[in-house]
Amino acid sequence: MIAALLLLAQFPMNRMWFAVPLIISVSLVYAGTRHEAMRPILRHAVSCAVWMTGFIAAIMLLLWLLGG
Repeated sequence: MIAALLLLAQFPMNRMWFAVPLIISVSLVYAGTRHEAMRPILRHAVSCAVWMTGFIAAIMLLLWLLGG
């Protein structure tokens, strides 16, 4: 599986797939530090992941507009 991810990383747009496990893990750890029960952790992790994904997409759009 790691070899497949490294193969995909050689293509420019596929490098963004490395953000998926990073966003998931950061969201779960951040939510886990705020709550103790599983349901609030998952709810907070999903909202945090959506927020991070939107922020990353906005930055990418801004850089694409400025660079193009």
